[in-house]
Amino acid sequence: MTKTEWSNLKTIRPAPADLPRSLLNYIDYRKSGLSLNHIVGCPLDCGYCVRHLFDNFSMKRPHLIVDDEIAVQELVGHWAFRAHTTPIQIFNRATDPFLPGVKTHLFRSLEALDGRGFRNPVLVITRWKIEPSDVDRLEALTNLKLTILVTWSGIDDDRVEPVSSAIAVGSLEVLANSASRVKKILYWRPIISGLNDTNDHFASARRLSEFADATVFTGLFYREEIRAYFREAGVPDLYADVARRKILPRDAERRILSHFEGRPIFRKTSCGVAFAHGVPDFNGHFGIREICDICPEAQHEICGRKHHRPDMEVVRSLARVVSLADLDGIEISDRRIEVSGSSEAQRYFMQHALNFQVHDRAQPHRQHRHGRAEIGWE
Repeated sequence: MTKTEWSNLKTIRPAPADLPRSLLNYIDYRKSGLSLNHIVGCPLDCGYCVRHLFDNFSMKRPHLIVDDEIAVQELVGHWAFRAHTTPIQIFNRATDPFLPGVKTHLFRSLEALDGRGFRNPVLVITRWKIEPSDVDRLEALTNLKLTILVTWSGIDDDRVEPVSSAIAVGSLEVLANSASRVKKILYWRPIISGLNDTNDHFASARRLSEFADATVFTGLFYREEIRAYFREAGVPDLYADVARRKILPRDAERRILSHFEGRPIFRKTSCGVAFAHGVPDFNGHFGIREICDICPEAQHEICGRKHHRPDMEVVRSLARVVSLADLDGIEISDRRIEVSGSSEAQRYFMQHALNFQVHDRAQPHRQHRHGRAEIGWE
């Protein structure tokens, strides 16, 4: 974009009436909590962006769907919102929260939640520039448990990721110098075999981890729409097939963990957030002990104290809240609750209420694969 076009981003236009329904519905439930996305549109052009799935990748200028106060009121009035408990994400699906103009709405939304006294965990994910003045405003929040996750990949192929990874490095440095109450995560993603999984990339990530409270690593979300976009851009297929879950082969994980020996690194976003704040994992991964085998012992103790196999009647009560049809088919083990015929929103609401994993039989989690696609693990 030109300098003039970047300057124009400071003014957020009203969203058009013909937005896809999936984007007009600006509150949805995801694994990391209730997701608030009342601004859509982004100029950063990351080729693997989930906006491909919402038929919105071509909207480069951010647009406002509703006013911040209305959005926050809808969020806290949502059927799934629980004060001080429900994790929240802001602007994680359809724009970058620190873009010019967008960050004004980010601050207003955070301050509206904080001013209501909520102590919920809040996750803000960015790959853009964070200024010291931004951190000052975030540090002034007094109630929310805020975590900034700075996305860095080290990818230097403009067809895949035109945004320089140096921007994320600068943002991490600013946070390291200025943030105290606000926690900071090196969000190392997407790691793609043959593209950014060299030893040099791993060494760079380890150096960057010194600026963060924790590192979370993950692979590529590779759906058909994303593969089609890359093919049109002239990028050879990154993997032989697409997958519902993120792809991170076993060998890549083994090499990553070898490079990070002695540093706090986590397979799951909520685990890294929990470690940064010194609290139990709100997704209850502790039951899946092979996920936790890389966690620091102190975090094992924190999560272990919270981990309790829930009572069946409590689980069924929550299942009724989300209108789960098959109450008799619920099974509980020390690892997880297993249900049938559920949506992600139903499962994640129960999961966050219980701090205990909830899985659907139709989408089994294979042992030692950590909820990842089977590509590279067969």
